[in-house]
Amino acid sequence: MAIQKEQVIQVAMELLDELGIDGMTMRKLAQALDIKAASLYWHFANKQALMDGIADLLMENVARKVPRKRAWDEQLRQIAVEIRRAMLKHRDGARVFAGSNGVTDNVMRVGNALIAALADAGADSRLSAWGAFSVLYYVLGFVMEEQALGPENGIDMKARQAAFVALASTGYPHAHDAADDIFNRNFDQRFALGLDLLIRGFKSKVAEI
Repeated sequence: MAIQKEQVIQVAMELLDELGIDGMTMRKLAQALDIKAASLYWHFANKQALMDGIADLLMENVARKVPRKRAWDEQLRQIAVEIRRAMLKHRDGARVFAGSNGVTDNVMRVGNALIAALADAGADSRLSAWGAFSVLYYVLGFVMEEQALGPENGIDMKARQAAFVALASTGYPHAHDAADDIFNRNFDQRFALGLDLLIRGFKSKVAEI
């Protein structure tokens, strides 16, 4: 039976979880599928095309049920939370999505939902589009940092904080005083705060229109 495109992406996501984006190669994917590389390239011309397919699948369940009757800021929060959750489900999910440039249905739906929420707020076309990018960039950057600090990367956070405090004490008083908050790993609260700041900024900007 011929290998289907969907099967290739599913196995690629399993390898992504096991090896990370840097460890997953087209050769290893072909081996996992027990096929020759030529068969794999029939579906995806290169690794970038494969990443685009994975990025699309990452967004499969995002922004499918966003009640348009809800306030626009509630819509925006819901979508942002769903994007973060989707990226966190797979190792290096944010890095995969950030490196993607494919035009696909799932990605298009998410972008359209973000733009629609800002349009509901009264933003014009440019503010809606660029604002949607700003939300996406925030989520991407946040999750990249969150995943980089994950246990699979073997980072000793206690040692890192000790080194941070030691350096900060030599002449960086504000960083020194904020050390506990900087190394606070309550990512849910940190994410919510940043998102709230963005939404307040959108409200201020829309009021200028």
